[in-house]
Amino acid sequence: MMQGVGLVYVLLLLGLICPTLFTENQTKEKVQEVSDSNAGAYEGTAEEKPKIALTFDDGPSAECTPMLLDGLKERGVKVTFFLIGQNVEKDNNCEIVKRMYEEGHLIGNHTYHHVEITRVSNETAYQEIAMGNEAIKNITGQEVEYMRPPFGLWQKGLEQRVHVLPVMWTIDPLDWATGNTDEIVNKVVTRAEENDIILLHDCYDSSVKAALRIIDLLQAEGFEFVTVDKLMMN
Repeated sequence: MMQGVGLVYVLLLLGLICPTLFTENQTKEKVQEVSDSNAGAYEGTAEEKPKIALTFDDGPSAECTPMLLDGLKERGVKVTFFLIGQNVEKDNNCEIVKRMYEEGHLIGNHTYHHVEITRVSNETAYQEIAMGNEAIKNITGQEVEYMRPPFGLWQKGLEQRVHVLPVMWTIDPLDWATGNTDEIVNKVVTRAEENDIILLHDCYDSSVKAALRIIDLLQAEGFEFVTVDKLMMN
């Protein structure tokens, strides 16, 4: 009898110190479970869903971005892309950028060469941003209003010349450092809160797969995905 009680205690203890990892199959099960429990939660009420934003740096990628766009379209989700100017002008990537724009995603600048702008002169930093803006505008026909400075390092004085707003982030799963999709998913969904801005990269297959699972899980929990401008207007 005491052995049985001891076994139960050990199992309970393991449950406390070993949180559930959302593998791909468990993601599907969790989405269904949360969806069922939330059924009707927002029906017939004026309550707004908590908003959250997915952002993607370093694209576009001819190999990975189209797969991401397919998944976003299927889910009816809009995200924000911060593009590197030289990647925009590679091969047929202009068609990917055009598709981003036409499908309603927000497009921002990530400099032309992915330069850490605090390590270069003010003039070089300005040119990096201006060239990145121009590469995007040549495709969309729209002025670029937002940018993400590489490494999150920004020069305040640049705003007076380039007229873009820097956008940072609140959740960074370091997806570029691992190919483990489960790890990326768990780092995000276990920390996600209203008005969070999630940093990912659309140039890695594992990150794209993780992003779509993150959307499924957080939508099931009641989150609404929006572009970053919607959060910054609050």
